[in-house]
Amino acid sequence: MTSPNIVWTRIDERLLHGQIRITWGKHTEANLILVANDEAAEGPNAAFMQAGMKASAGGEYAVRFFSIQKTIDVIHKASPQQKIFVLCNSPTDVARLVEGGVPITHCNVGNMHFHEGKQQIAKTVSVDAKDIEAFERLTAKGVACTIQNTPDQSPIDVLEQAKASA
Repeated sequence: MTSPNIVWTRIDERLLHGQIRITWGKHTEANLILVANDEAAEGPNAAFMQAGMKASAGGEYAVRFFSIQKTIDVIHKASPQQKIFVLCNSPTDVARLVEGGVPITHCNVGNMHFHEGKQQIAKTVSVDAKDIEAFERLTAKGVACTIQNTPDQSPIDVLEQAKASA
Protein backbone atom coordinates (compact mmCIF):
# COMPACT_ATOMS: atom_id res chain seq x y z
CA MET A 1 0.00 0.00 0.00
CA THR A 2 1.48 3.33 -1.04
CA SER A 3 1.18 6.53 0.89
CA PRO A 4 -1.02 9.09 -0.89
CA ASN A 5 0.60 12.33 -2.00
CA ILE A 6 -1.40 14.71 0.19
CA VAL A 7 0.01 18.19 -0.46
CA TRP A 8 -2.43 20.18 1.69
CA THR A 9 -5.34 19.73 4.06
CA ARG A 10 -7.63 22.66 4.80
CA ILE A 11 -10.71 23.30 6.89
CA ASP A 12 -13.06 25.75 5.25
CA GLU A 13 -16.78 25.77 6.01
CA ARG A 14 -17.43 26.94 2.47
CA LEU A 15 -15.55 23.91 1.10
CA LEU A 16 -14.49 24.46 -2.53
CA HIS A 17 -14.75 28.07 -3.71
CA GLY A 18 -12.76 30.57 -5.75
CA GLN A 19 -10.14 31.35 -3.09
CA ILE A 20 -9.25 27.67 -2.87
CA ARG A 21 -8.73 27.43 -6.64
CA ILE A 22 -6.94 30.73 -7.16
CA THR A 23 -4.86 31.00 -3.99
CA TRP A 24 -4.36 27.67 -2.27
CA GLY A 25 -4.47 25.40 -5.31
CA LYS A 26 -1.67 27.29 -7.02
CA HIS A 27 0.31 27.63 -3.76
CA THR A 28 0.18 23.89 -3.06
CA GLU A 29 0.62 22.80 -6.71
CA ALA A 30 -2.27 20.35 -6.22
CA ASN A 31 -3.83 18.67 -9.24
CA LEU A 32 -6.71 16.98 -7.39
CA ILE A 33 -9.07 18.55 -4.89
CA LEU A 34 -10.72 15.96 -2.68
CA VAL A 35 -13.77 17.32 -0.87
CA ALA A 36 -14.05 14.93 2.08
CA ASN A 37 -17.51 15.67 3.39
CA ASP A 38 -20.48 13.39 3.99
CA GLU A 39 -23.07 16.00 3.04
CA ALA A 40 -21.36 17.05 -0.20
CA ALA A 41 -20.74 13.42 -1.18
CA GLU A 42 -24.02 11.78 -0.24
CA GLY A 43 -26.43 14.31 1.26
CA PRO A 44 -29.84 15.20 -0.17
CA ASN A 45 -28.40 18.33 -1.82
CA ALA A 46 -25.14 16.69 -2.94
CA ALA A 47 -25.73 17.19 -6.69
CA PHE A 48 -26.45 20.89 -6.21
CA MET A 49 -23.46 21.36 -3.88
CA GLN A 50 -21.14 19.48 -6.23
CA ALA A 51 -22.20 21.48 -9.28
CA GLY A 52 -21.35 24.76 -7.58
CA MET A 53 -18.04 23.50 -6.30
CA LYS A 54 -17.04 22.00 -9.65
CA ALA A 55 -17.73 25.38 -11.26
CA SER A 56 -15.50 27.02 -8.63
CA ALA A 57 -12.67 24.65 -9.57
CA GLY A 58 -12.67 26.20 -13.03
CA GLY A 59 -11.55 23.04 -14.79
CA GLU A 60 -8.00 23.48 -13.45
CA TYR A 61 -8.22 20.54 -11.05
CA ALA A 62 -9.70 17.09 -10.92
CA VAL A 63 -12.37 17.21 -8.20
CA ARG A 64 -13.69 14.31 -6.14
CA PHE A 65 -16.45 14.26 -3.54
CA PHE A 66 -16.03 11.44 -1.02
CA SER A 67 -17.62 10.77 2.33
CA ILE A 68 -15.24 10.64 5.28
CA GLN A 69 -15.42 6.83 5.33
CA LYS A 70 -14.87 6.48 1.58
CA THR A 71 -11.84 8.76 1.84
CA ILE A 72 -10.42 6.51 4.57
CA ASP A 73 -11.19 3.43 2.47
CA VAL A 74 -9.68 4.57 -0.85
CA ILE A 75 -7.04 7.27 -0.23
CA HIS A 76 -4.21 4.74 -0.19
CA LYS A 77 -5.15 3.65 -3.73
CA ALA A 78 -4.32 7.10 -5.10
CA SER A 79 -1.72 7.36 -7.83
CA PRO A 80 1.61 8.92 -6.78
CA GLN A 81 1.06 11.48 -9.59
CA GLN A 82 -2.01 12.79 -7.81
CA LYS A 83 -1.12 15.82 -5.71
CA ILE A 84 -4.08 15.75 -3.36
CA PHE A 85 -5.60 18.77 -1.66
CA VAL A 86 -7.95 17.45 1.05
CA LEU A 87 -10.75 19.86 1.88
CA CYS A 88 -13.04 19.42 4.91
CA ASN A 89 -15.46 21.76 6.65
CA SER A 90 -14.76 20.82 10.29
CA PRO A 91 -11.92 19.71 12.54
CA THR A 92 -14.03 16.72 13.57
CA ASP A 93 -13.95 15.42 9.99
CA VAL A 94 -10.17 15.89 9.76
CA ALA A 95 -9.76 14.05 13.08
CA ARG A 96 -11.91 11.19 11.75
CA LEU A 97 -9.69 10.98 8.65
CA VAL A 98 -6.48 10.90 10.69
CA GLU A 99 -7.88 8.38 13.16
CA GLY A 100 -8.95 6.27 10.17
CA GLY A 101 -5.39 6.13 8.85
CA VAL A 102 -5.25 9.03 6.38
CA PRO A 103 -1.65 10.33 6.62
CA ILE A 104 -2.25 14.00 7.29
CA THR A 105 0.60 15.86 9.00
CA HIS A 106 -0.65 19.44 8.78
CA CYS A 107 -4.11 20.97 8.85
CA ASN A 108 -4.61 24.52 7.63
CA VAL A 109 -7.61 26.28 9.15
CA GLY A 110 -9.12 28.95 6.95
CA ASN A 111 -12.77 29.64 7.67
CA MET A 112 -14.88 28.43 10.58
CA HIS A 113 -17.71 30.90 10.88
CA PHE A 114 -19.10 32.30 14.09
CA HIS A 115 -22.30 30.63 15.28
CA GLU A 116 -24.13 30.72 18.59
CA GLY A 117 -22.00 28.97 21.20
CA LYS A 118 -18.71 29.56 19.38
CA GLN A 119 -15.89 31.85 20.41
CA GLN A 120 -14.07 33.89 17.79
CA ILE A 121 -10.31 33.23 18.07
CA ALA A 122 -9.22 34.84 14.78
CA LYS A 123 -10.80 37.03 12.13
CA THR A 124 -12.14 34.05 10.18
CA VAL A 125 -12.10 31.30 12.82
CA SER A 126 -14.57 30.58 15.62
CA VAL A 127 -14.55 27.42 17.72
CA ASP A 128 -16.59 25.61 20.33
CA ALA A 129 -15.68 22.84 22.79
CA LYS A 130 -16.25 20.13 20.15
CA ASP A 131 -13.87 21.88 17.75
CA ILE A 132 -11.19 22.30 20.44
CA GLU A 133 -11.51 18.61 21.35
CA ALA A 134 -11.01 17.66 17.67
CA PHE A 135 -7.94 19.90 17.39
CA GLU A 136 -6.57 18.30 20.57
CA ARG A 137 -7.10 14.84 19.05
CA LEU A 138 -5.28 15.94 15.90
CA THR A 139 -2.39 17.45 17.85
CA ALA A 140 -2.09 14.26 19.92
CA LYS A 141 -1.67 12.37 16.61
CA GLY A 142 1.15 14.71 15.58
CA VAL A 143 -0.86 16.89 13.21
CA ALA A 144 0.13 20.57 13.22
CA CYS A 145 -3.04 22.71 13.13
CA THR A 146 -2.58 26.31 12.09
CA ILE A 147 -4.80 29.23 11.18
CA GLN A 148 -3.77 30.83 7.91
CA ASN A 149 -6.39 32.35 5.67
CA THR A 150 -4.06 33.03 2.74
CA PRO A 151 -0.51 31.85 1.97
CA ASP A 152 0.97 35.32 2.54
CA GLN A 153 -0.15 35.33 6.19
CA SER A 154 1.93 33.82 8.98
CA PRO A 155 0.47 30.59 10.38
CA ILE A 156 -0.83 30.68 13.98
CA ASP A 157 -1.20 27.58 16.14
CA VAL A 158 -4.93 26.93 16.64
CA LEU A 159 -4.78 25.69 20.23
CA GLU A 160 -2.39 28.43 21.36
CA GLN A 161 -4.69 31.01 19.78
CA ALA A 162 -7.74 29.47 21.44
CA LYS A 163 -6.04 29.60 24.86
CA ALA A 164 -4.92 33.19 24.30
CA SER A 165 -8.45 34.18 23.30
CA ALA A 166 -10.15 32.45 26.24
